[in-house]
Amino acid sequence: MKNKILVIGSGAREHAIVRALDRSPYEKEIYCLASNMNPGIAELCDEILIGNFNDHDFVVNYSKETGATLAIIGPENPLENGVADALWGVNVKVVGPKKDLAKLETSKAFTRDLLREYNIPGGPQYQTFNSLAGVTEFLNVLGKNYVVKYDGLAGGKGVKVSGEHLHSHDEALAYCQELTDKGSEFVIEEKFIGEEFSLMSFCDGNTLKHMPAVQDHKRAYEGDTGPNTGGMGTYSDANHSLPFLTENDIVEAHQINTQTAKAVKDKFGEGYRGILYGGFMATANGVKLIEYNARFGDPEAMNVLSLLESDFIEICNGITDGTLDNLDVRFQNKATVCKYAVPEGYPNSPVKNEQINVSKIENPDGLFYASVDIQNGKLVEAGSRTVAVVGVADSISNAENIAEKEVSAIDGPLFHRSDIGTDMVIQKRINHMKSIR
Repeated sequence: MKNKILVIGSGAREHAIVRALDRSPYEKEIYCLASNMNPGIAELCDEILIGNFNDHDFVVNYSKETGATLAIIGPENPLENGVADALWGVNVKVVGPKKDLAKLETSKAFTRDLLREYNIPGGPQYQTFNSLAGVTEFLNVLGKNYVVKYDGLAGGKGVKVSGEHLHSHDEALAYCQELTDKGSEFVIEEKFIGEEFSLMSFCDGNTLKHMPAVQDHKRAYEGDTGPNTGGMGTYSDANHSLPFLTENDIVEAHQINTQTAKAVKDKFGEGYRGILYGGFMATANGVKLIEYNARFGDPEAMNVLSLLESDFIEICNGITDGTLDNLDVRFQNKATVCKYAVPEGYPNSPVKNEQINVSKIENPDGLFYASVDIQNGKLVEAGSRTVAVVGVADSISNAENIAEKEVSAIDGPLFHRSDIGTDMVIQKRINHMKSIR
């Protein structure tokens, strides 16, 4: 039977998803609902249609038109809007949780309360507020190590960290006031000190199959300075851990993901089907959970899917059918480094509609198109992260050399972080963990 697959989203993450589907020997037709004309996706799909993929009527109608039997949701907003629920309602199997279960990402307070209720380790001291009542007192309890998080989705921009974005309790109160004025709930929690890493798991409601650990770089400029972004680049190591993590750190992250999936199933009476993405911090006293995402990370998807040896269509069917435990999910034992080229002025005032040229790229399989468009037959920047490249090699150092060479070969008003994956930056991470452990 032919697999008719609908992919929702059109960034580099979805380009990686479509490429992984395309590698499968199964007979298939791939359709994509997009927000921009991604040439990498268009080349591999039977059809790419631009439209509002957050609107479930539009998505459901298109799934009927194409006869799709399986859908994979890339971004978080359709999950929050209940697109998965609507598709299941017309018998389309979905990789991506239903609206209630996606609260793991869409509500910071929900996730903190869930960890507390089910005694899952890794949570911070925290309180949830919808006014300024009690805020000063709780800030005094936390002292200088605190984080203020807007409770909903904010594209990675709703979190303010003491010492980075907020430099006094007065500044923290002003941000809380801003959120209160908008009628928003927010969470204040203790700030973890350590090194961040992402650990994603395929989840079918009962069984989890874990992916290699990845480290993302959120800050726009070299040396982890500048504003926060969706992620400027990532790396993973050949042993599927990271140079600054212990074996136990990986075990703890796996356990937190597993216990969380179990808790969500207990709470809602139905299993989480999709990608469970834990954003963790390795600290002096174990692994802590910073937040959950309910889908593949971007850039992390490019790292892990570039290494995936098992059949991705089989994995997707395993997730939706509850049969993941029958599958052997394998990744190559290689290191990866992913670097994003982004428009000049990104993230606050990016240039747009400027032409870029990727013809000097040596390995087109390592190139992922993101926020681009085709105008008059030319490839142009669409305003967010533009294109990503991934280097795959036996060591992070060699993978970094490949990624750096490739990303530097892209012409246009772009910049990238040349320090991601370099020996110097990784040694700094190792030293940091040694000093706090």
